[in-house]
Amino acid sequence: MNLQNKKLNTCHVITRMIVGGAQENTLLTLRGHLEKGHDAVLVTGPSPGREGELLKNVDMPPFEINVFPELVRELSPWNDLKAFFRLRRFFRERKFDVVHTHSSKAGIIGRLAARSAGVPVVVHTVHGQAFHPNEKAWKNRLYIFLERFAAKYCDRIYAVAQAMIDQCVDAKVAPGEKYQVVYSGMDTARFSSCVRSQELRSKLGIPDDAKVIATVARLFPLKGYEYVIPAAKKVLAQAENTHFLFIGDGPMYDELHAALEQENIADKFHFAGLISPDRVGDHLAQADLLWHLSLREGLPRAVVQALAVGIPAIGFALDGTPEVVINGQTGYVTAPEDVDDVAEKTLKILADSELAAGMGRNGREKVVAQFDWHRMADILESEYLRLVQEKNSLPEAQR
Repeated sequence: MNLQNKKLNTCHVITRMIVGGAQENTLLTLRGHLEKGHDAVLVTGPSPGREGELLKNVDMPPFEINVFPELVRELSPWNDLKAFFRLRRFFRERKFDVVHTHSSKAGIIGRLAARSAGVPVVVHTVHGQAFHPNEKAWKNRLYIFLERFAAKYCDRIYAVAQAMIDQCVDAKVAPGEKYQVVYSGMDTARFSSCVRSQELRSKLGIPDDAKVIATVARLFPLKGYEYVIPAAKKVLAQAENTHFLFIGDGPMYDELHAALEQENIADKFHFAGLISPDRVGDHLAQADLLWHLSLREGLPRAVVQALAVGIPAIGFALDGTPEVVINGQTGYVTAPEDVDDVAEKTLKILADSELAAGMGRNGREKVVAQFDWHRMADILESEYLRLVQEKNSLPEAQR
């Protein structure tokens, strides 16, 4: 039976809809499938705090949003159990063709609930690992156990970078054939059209003649801010007309402000705060270089966005970063936590405008088509249809 023209009834489940990469990925997938005529529903937990709510002021076709208070990010056995039963009941009532889970917590509970409810096709996307070298050993063992368990209850696992698949296979979460890379989509055409603006630079307090290094990340531990200040001091020692632009907000805001004041370099740093995703490109276009010094990432959307704008990037050789920061071509990767090398490579780029421009061109050529959100949505639509068709072709006892 050919299901290519079938209207799918799908549900996406994610722990919270803050302003973040996994959340943008999920929303753009929903948008792509809604525009193709499919039904697409979102289930999310609450999104409190300084990290923003992505669902405010988004350009989307009308769609159904369900906020389940029990679906919380932290480990909470009572809430987790309530979330499982509420999701299972919801899936049974709505009879979805596909349930697609995102993030670790929602992925574990959502996959178990969907399979228990008899949803024909259950899939999951790995946006970043819950287990990683900077986590406590007992937590890593728990997360790996739970991921292995949940993997048995889904049909396919997507990952935003090959590095995520390699880590999962090495941890024996599931065999490699269960995985597929689907690069995280974004509006790369919008980013590639962004240009330098004297008005925006002035609003941000950045001098016209300054070289600018940007970061785009939540002000949150493991996002690399502990390395930005020491690396910045080394750069400023040799290039004093360098300024730094932080794009994002989070719980480390006060801590970072205090550290910059203590180091007497606060006047070189500019906090853009939490801005809407459609304005990130305009801010990146005011920079000459992106630093992405995160110790934990899936595929760094900020790097893709910077490359689409046409500026090079420097990042640690971790997770999916080397898949987009091609060393010497679109920027440089350094050993994790090596602030000396970050500063050295930064000074090299800032001192050579032709090198910087060439890396920016290379980066733009690499990412504009590869990471376009329509491509991501089309791949996932094809996957859903294929998996639904495969399930329908099985004898009823095997579905």
